[in-house]
Amino acid sequence: MDMHQPPVRPKGLLKTKFRRHGIYWLPNLITSGALFAGFYAIVQAMNGRFEQSAMAIFIAMVLDGLDGRVARFTRTQSAFGVEYDSLSDMVSFGAAPALIAYVWALQGMGRLGWVAAFVYCLGAALRLARFNTQVEVADKRFFQGMPSPAAACLVAGLVWAMNEYQIQGKDIRWLAWSITLFAGLTMVSNVPFYSGKDINLRKSVPFWVVVVIAFTIGIVVSFSDTLPELLFGLSVSYATSGYVIWVWRFLHGRRGARRPPGNHNPS
Repeated sequence: MDMHQPPVRPKGLLKTKFRRHGIYWLPNLITSGALFAGFYAIVQAMNGRFEQSAMAIFIAMVLDGLDGRVARFTRTQSAFGVEYDSLSDMVSFGAAPALIAYVWALQGMGRLGWVAAFVYCLGAALRLARFNTQVEVADKRFFQGMPSPAAACLVAGLVWAMNEYQIQGKDIRWLAWSITLFAGLTMVSNVPFYSGKDINLRKSVPFWVVVVIAFTIGIVVSFSDTLPELLFGLSVSYATSGYVIWVWRFLHGRRGARRPPGNHNPS
């Protein structure tokens, strides 16, 4: 037998390894789609097509939510995918919304305008870095600070909704400035935001949950002609939900601290 001849492997094993490694393309391809949506949003904002740029941010959010779930479902998680996803998020949910807000409303405000846009961009970068370093120890049920896709949708939702009513950014520049700054600071805050990661789709749920989901889908379909306003309203609701949870925890903690200790003496 020739000692330099490589060992012959069964054809079935070669096909299995090829499929196993080839499927890694699927989540990374979805991530590439989210990255392209963020890049497209920047290009359209530079061309003054703010409706298309806002829509691209929401599309990037949908794709960003899919790539991780696809990777877990197909068991194709990898360190490369985690890093690539973070870089894509920085473009789609960090640089793109900051540039959209600046070109749409903030550039006429001078230093205040670009400072607000930079605070948002910096907040997204710090938010992603903190998330990557705390992914193993953080509470899976809640995000620490508003997630960058939600912050991006808050800014993009404002642009899209106002564009439906032919309201230009310069006419509400202080509102755009406030929301951009609010989103940037909230991303690096300690305010808890519900993540939804504890939802198990394979677990049985009460019948009323199915009714609520069906009712929600019906509302979305019925008001499809007001989709920009609906999406912006949902973004605002989620952005404020974290502060509601924070206040509730603060008040609940104060009640617990004021509660007198029980009598532990044996009867």
